[in-house]
Amino acid sequence: MQLSVGEQAPDFEIFNHDGQKTKLSQFLGQKVALYFYPEDDSPTCNVQACNLRDNHQELLKAGYTVLGVSPDTPESHRKFIQKFALPFTLLSDPNKDVMTLYGTWAEKKMYGRTYIGVHRNTFLIDERGIISRIILKVRSKEHHKQILAQ
Repeated sequence: MQLSVGEQAPDFEIFNHDGQKTKLSQFLGQKVALYFYPEDDSPTCNVQACNLRDNHQELLKAGYTVLGVSPDTPESHRKFIQKFALPFTLLSDPNKDVMTLYGTWAEKKMYGRTYIGVHRNTFLIDERGIISRIILKVRSKEHHKQILAQ
């Protein structure tokens, strides 16, 4: 699925790192930075998560709730959160349903090889649940700046 700026962000319900069901719609009234990443505790994912951690207060000040989505289990997410002291919610999408819905589980090419995997994309969603911006080329070391850029 190809989503566009101005569209209603598709709602979903999946488990968070504490094993609680979490719906995107429960965040209506808040701005959301919904970021998709390949896996917990891998080099680039660590850099991205730590950038969001180190700048979390700035993101909160701008009104953003950060939600991370990967195919990892809630248990894996809890370990990742503990290891890096992450102050935001991680969501578990082992069946890649939400990733498919947002078009982030798709064909990728690397080193001449084609395969299906997670695209590192971020969807900025406004208080009404409308996609306000899509970041397709995430710079992990500066991701918070990309989110805050107008």
